[in-house]
Amino acid sequence: MCKRPAYGQQLICRLFFKFEIPEEQKVEQNIRFGCIADDFTGASDAASFLVKGGANTLLFSGVPADDTMIPEGTDAVVIALKTRTEETKKAVEESLHALQWLISKNTMQFYVKYCSTFDSTPKGNIGPICDAFLQMLDVSYTLLCPSLPVNKRTVQSGHLLVDQIPLNETHMRHHPLTPMWDSYLPNLMRGQSEYPCVVFDEAFMKGDRNTIFQEIDRLQEMHERFYLIPEYQTDEDAKRIVELFGSLKLLTGGSGLMEELGKKISGGFSSGSSADDHIGGKALMMAGSCSVATQAQVQHFLSGGGYGIMLSPSKLLSGEQTAAAVWEEILRSGRNEVLVYSSGSYGERDSSEGANEAEADVLERTMAELAKRAVRGGFGRMIVAGGETSGAVTKALGYNAYRIGESIAPGVPVMTPLSAPDKRIVLKSGNFGQEDFFERTLLMTGVTQDE
Repeated sequence: MCKRPAYGQQLICRLFFKFEIPEEQKVEQNIRFGCIADDFTGASDAASFLVKGGANTLLFSGVPADDTMIPEGTDAVVIALKTRTEETKKAVEESLHALQWLISKNTMQFYVKYCSTFDSTPKGNIGPICDAFLQMLDVSYTLLCPSLPVNKRTVQSGHLLVDQIPLNETHMRHHPLTPMWDSYLPNLMRGQSEYPCVVFDEAFMKGDRNTIFQEIDRLQEMHERFYLIPEYQTDEDAKRIVELFGSLKLLTGGSGLMEELGKKISGGFSSGSSADDHIGGKALMMAGSCSVATQAQVQHFLSGGGYGIMLSPSKLLSGEQTAAAVWEEILRSGRNEVLVYSSGSYGERDSSEGANEAEADVLERTMAELAKRAVRGGFGRMIVAGGETSGAVTKALGYNAYRIGESIAPGVPVMTPLSAPDKRIVLKSGNFGQEDFFERTLLMTGVTQDE
């Protein structure tokens, strides 16, 4: 049996009481599908695949107000939190608050969205959040499906792989916030979850449907609650998983299932996205991720003649470099398309090693301030690389609801704030996107490179 943090069961009991839905909060709205994501880029990632599947999707930053009305014709709602690396008790509380809001809108199906690279730390939040949802929704089992084959994240016999390499043998084993010390999902959940995990391998998943559900019946007799980890290496596997389990009240995973779920949700009658994402105007691009993919994208943009300004964490901390000075540099450049990037996003190591938390904080605050100045200065497009940076920027701008448009790359949509239809926001996780990501984004939103 998996172990759970000592506070867990008492917390769930309190939350059941705390989040009981008052009758006056219940409204006659019906959301077919509600997704709760652990960060903003993960939420936009999930929303983009739902749209690709045909589901008309709305994305909220944070839990909406109780009286928020959902536009008619909305098939799916995605709520972006910032719980991936948050203190566990707070992460569970915020996730259950989002769940309560969805329940109050008569949501029919729920999805817990987490990163496709998971989290191997015993104090990770995936297990506690999923356990809490199992209990609050009173369901006996759900899936763990972190796969996203289009980005080479797959699950084979319970092991999480990146491009066929076990995750703990990739650079992710050194991730500063969510290091991957193991690739076997049952082992990863053992320190986080109260409930056991059962692997359904390739041969079993391709077997007889009756045999699969007979085994599930047997497992339900043995365990109060449990997780199933199905084989998931290809898009065909996604179709099989949704065929078998797509009607479960609760699902969990990455974005890999979203396109097939979008098809199921919409029933083929929704167009997903119909608005024009082209807007033109000035663009501010910001890169805070140190991922290999983002480094290549930054270098590609700059080597092609794009204009950029590097942020140094040590100089920002010392005051030698400031947001105000960088903004003045942007204005003096006279360029309509500017990339502001951290030294780590370029592949350089800053001199202030050992101050990762302080450096990350000052970078996020600086880019958030630049984003606010850009909006006030008439910039129409914000393009951000990096999950934490994206969260800081969106929080600073204050937009809390978005229409989801077409995708620049798998999992990276163009978003239009409902309160600012003249703006376009593009956010991506560090590892997502093609090498020419920034150039593609500028073209797809209606502006070519500066001459």
